[in-house]
This record gives sequence, structure tokens and C-alpha cells, in this order.
Amino acid sequence: MKAIKVIGDKLSWEDCDDYTEVPADHVEIDVVWTAINRADLMQRAGVYPPPPGASDILGLEVSGRIAALGESVSGLEVGQEVCALLTGGGYATKVVVPAVQVLPVPKGYSLDQAAAIPEVFATAWLNLYQEAGLQPGERLLLHAGASGLGTAVIQLATAFGNPVFATAGDAVKLETCQQLGATGVWNRNDGSFVDAVKSWGCVDMVLDPVGGSYISEDQKVLNVDGRIVLIGLMGGRTAEVDLGLMLVKRHRLIGSTLRSRTVVDKGKVMQALHRHVWPLLSAGQIRPQIDSEWPITKVEEAMTYVAENQNTGKVLLKVSD
Repeated sequence: MKAIKVIGDKLSWEDCDDYTEVPADHVEIDVVWTAINRADLMQRAGVYPPPPGASDILGLEVSGRIAALGESVSGLEVGQEVCALLTGGGYATKVVVPAVQVLPVPKGYSLDQAAAIPEVFATAWLNLYQEAGLQPGERLLLHAGASGLGTAVIQLATAFGNPVFATAGDAVKLETCQQLGATGVWNRNDGSFVDAVKSWGCVDMVLDPVGGSYISEDQKVLNVDGRIVLIGLMGGRTAEVDLGLMLVKRHRLIGSTLRSRTVVDKGKVMQALHRHVWPLLSAGQIRPQIDSEWPITKVEEAMTYVAENQNTGKVLLKVSD
């Protein structure tokens, strides 16, 4: 098989060892598409190593066709078009993944569209409805609203009755957020979002991929019993927290990652997506937002594009036909 290898500060599309076997509860997929996530950039930079036992090949999601099934796998078929959530290994022509992390492509979807689903919608569901336990009518502040994850969160939250206030870095991205359902927006280049969110009506949850100085600002717009779910550190790994405010208003600060969770946990998230989100995708009520598609051999340029925040929605990589 072939895969992207990190050689120094360069990426190279090279031959590598093939999988020798498919464990009983796993599936082998011939990869057609994969996608770039911020975690891939962090791993390449050496600050987000894969969990113990995971592939060191980049890539946290794929779509493709099943090439082989482990002997205990049921409900899936060789040749079936599927998408999968990975712990690593997506930037390759083949991947072996636990069957519970594999789902059939939603009805009416192409393989490129399906590759844009697993990581962002699993992350959105996990953090909104499992970690934060959002209830209908509760309000959400979302940072980086035009990212691949952000565009999924806006649609999912809106579909489940949770109004969204989104921040982003330019007017075009904010317009996209509004088109997807955000009823409040703020350009982060215009300064603090606090007054704008308070005017909008404050929030019950913040989904924060930034961290750093944003945490103390997040606190200022949280209602009683509000939750901040921290999922990234783009703004730094240290923050000032008002413990008095946290105590009086019963705030919760929750750190959350998806990649390092157990196979059982990931399987539960994927099954929740199949039950609750797949029908919305198939009905066209929500859709993954695809910014651009690149051949896998142009991965260097594609990752630079994402690192420079030029994308609105997902950036996909074509691996094979």
C-alpha cells in the first residue's frame, strides 16, 4: 500500500508495509477520500502524538469501500461504500479500523461528501449532547464557526433546537455561519465578543477550540449552570479562570478530546450519529460543508491552506478512484 510519511518537515507519498491481517472485530477499507483536521497539523508539528498503539500515519477519517471483514463482523459487506472515524492511518490507500467506527455512506451521498462527515459530526455530537448535555432551547457560543467542525456544529445544534452565536475571522465566514443557522455572529478581529453575546442573550454552553485568554471571556457570557467545553488550544494552553464566578454560577470547565477515547466510546458516538444524525443527512436537512478537494500528492499545499485559515468547511484529499 501507499501512505503519506512525515520525513523531517516534509510529507512524502511512498510505499509502506501492508496490513498482514484483519482482526476479528475490524474492517479493512480501500480508501478513496480522507480529510484534513487540525489534529493532523498538530501531529505533524510534533505536539499531538497518536495514542499508544495507533498508527503514526496522519488522517482521522476516510470514506471508501470495504475490502475485507473480520470474522466476527456483521451488518457490513465487502464492496460496501462506507465512512469511518479513525485514530490514525487515513492518509493511505488502505486502513484497518474497528467495525464499530464504520458506518454506511448516508443515502444519496457520494464518497467525497461522506469523507467530510465522521470526525466533525462525531466531535460535534460528543461535545454538545454527551459532554455538555445540551437540552432543547439551551444556547450555544461557538468559536471558529466557519471551520469544518464549526459548520457541522451550527447545523446540528440548530436542527436540535439550540440557538447558536458564532465567532469567526472575516465577514464572508460570518455570512456562511448565518446561512447555516447561526442567529448571532461576531468578527474576532473587532475585539472582545462579550458585549455582543450579552446583547444576544448570553449562553448555556461554549464550545471552545481556542483556550488561552478566551476562557475568562467565555465565563462572562455564561448563564447559571453554564458549561465551557474546551476542545483545542489554538490560543494557548494557559488561562485565567475566575473561580469566584465559577463557584457562584455553578460553571463547569470540561476538557474533551475524541481521538484518545476507547473503541467502545467511539462506537457509542458513531451509533448515536447513525440513529440521530444520519436521517437528517439523508433528508438534506444538514450537510457537510466542503471547502475544497486536493489530490493526496498535494497534501503539503492543502495543509498550508488549512493552517492559514483560508478554508470554510472541510478540506478533502483524494486518495484513489
